[in-house]
Amino acid sequence: MKKNQIITRIAPSPSGNLHIGTARSALFNYLFARQNNGKFIIRIEDTDKQRSKKEFEDDILEGLKWLGLDNDNLYRQSERTDVYKKYIEKLLKNGKAYLSKEESKIETGKQVEVVRLKNPNRKVEFDDIIRGKIEFDTTELGDFVIAKTINDPLYHLAVVVDDYEMEISHIIRGEDHISNTPRQILIQEALEIDRPKYAHIPLILAPNRSKMSKRGNATSISEYRQKGYISDALINYIALLGWNPGTNNELFAMNKLVEEFNLENIQKGGAIFDIEKLNWFNREYIKKMSEEEIFKNIKQNLPENILNMSEYNDKILKKIIPIIKERINIWSDILKITKEGDLDYYFKQPKYETKNLLWKTDTDLNIVAKNLLKIINFLENISDNKFNSDEIKKSIWDFAEKEGRGSVLWPMRYALSGKDKSPDPFKLTEALEKKETISRLHNAINKIA
Repeated sequence: MKKNQIITRIAPSPSGNLHIGTARSALFNYLFARQNNGKFIIRIEDTDKQRSKKEFEDDILEGLKWLGLDNDNLYRQSERTDVYKKYIEKLLKNGKAYLSKEESKIETGKQVEVVRLKNPNRKVEFDDIIRGKIEFDTTELGDFVIAKTINDPLYHLAVVVDDYEMEISHIIRGEDHISNTPRQILIQEALEIDRPKYAHIPLILAPNRSKMSKRGNATSISEYRQKGYISDALINYIALLGWNPGTNNELFAMNKLVEEFNLENIQKGGAIFDIEKLNWFNREYIKKMSEEEIFKNIKQNLPENILNMSEYNDKILKKIIPIIKERINIWSDILKITKEGDLDYYFKQPKYETKNLLWKTDTDLNIVAKNLLKIINFLENISDNKFNSDEIKKSIWDFAEKEGRGSVLWPMRYALSGKDKSPDPFKLTEALEKKETISRLHNAINKIA
C-alpha cells in the first residue's frame, strides 16, 4: 500500500439482512475513503457457522451495490482460517496467550481447550476522532477467550488480525462497538502491531429514542428498496443521520457527499430516524427525475389489473404523470392509489349513480344536464392545439361563477371520474382529452335523460 494511504472497511456479519445502521456505517467509511483517494473494503465476518447464511451475505452485498457503495476488495473470514491460526500460534509461543481446559458451554460434561489472552490488567486509552480520549480499566475483563481452538478464532482476534493484514487505517463504526475496543487494543499490543484510528459514530434511534428495531420500523435496506425508495434519496438521508454538513443545504448527490463529508462534524448524540423526512427526500428526488424515468417507474409499479385493461395505453399514463406525482412520496404509493380506485377512471368510463351528479344543495338533475351541455359547447370551441387545463378553465370559469361553481364543476368532475375525490375537472379534462371528455359528459346527460 502507499504510505499513509487511507483504507476503511465495513465488516457485516451475514446473520441477518443489511441493516440501515450498517448501511450508514458503510456510507461513512466509503465517503472518508473516497475523499482521501483511499480504499473501501467489505469484509464478511462469517466465522459463526451456525448463524451465518448465504442468503444474508447475498442481501448485504446486493444492498451495498444498490446504494452505490462500490468496494475495492471483498474478503470472507471463513476463507482466512490459516491466517488466524498463524497469529494464535504466535501468541501461544510468545507466552501472551495460553491453552485452558474448560467445560464446554454447548455440551455439558465435555472438556474443551480454549485459547485465552493473558491480560496485563491495566488501563488502556485511545483517542476517538469523534469522542476524544476514552479510557478503560481492563482488569475486570480477566484473561478473555480469543479462540475456541487453535483453528477456531473468536470475533475479537479475527477482527484485529484482519484489520492489520488489510492495512486498515481508520475504523469507523457504531458506538455500540466502543466496549469492544479495549479487548482489541490488548490483542494488538500482545501481537505488537500498529493501532488503527478509531471513530465511533452515534446509533440510529427510533422517534421515541429507542434503538431501531424491526417491531416498529423497517430496518433492512431491502425493505426500503421493496417499498419503492430511490437509492440516492436513501443515501442522502442516512448521510445526514448523525453528520452535519455545516450548511443549510440538505440535498447532496454522492459526489457532493464525498467532497463535503468530514468525520469531525459527526455528532456524539443519537440520530433520530424520521420516516416523514425520508419521504420528503424521496419526493425531492422524484421531482429531479426526467419524465421518461418517472414514466418507467410508474409503469413498473402499476398492478396487473390496470395494465391488463383493454382501454389501457401508455399515452394516457404519460399525460397523468403530473397528477400522479402530486400524490406519491415513494413508488409503492402507486399501488395504494390504484387500490383506492383513483387510476382506473383515466382509462375507462366510470360507473356511478345518477343522483351523485347533484351538488350538495342542488335537487334538479335537469339543470345538471343543461349545465353539462353548456360545458360541452365551451369545450368544442377550444382548438385542439390549445386544449390544456388553463384554456379549459378560462372558457368555463365565468359560466361557473354565474351559475354557482359547485353546481357546474361538481357534476363535470363527477361525470369524468365517478369519484367524490379526484383532481380538479380542468386537469382531468386535459388528461382525458377533448373527445373522451365530451363522450363522458354526453354519457352523464343520457343517464339523466
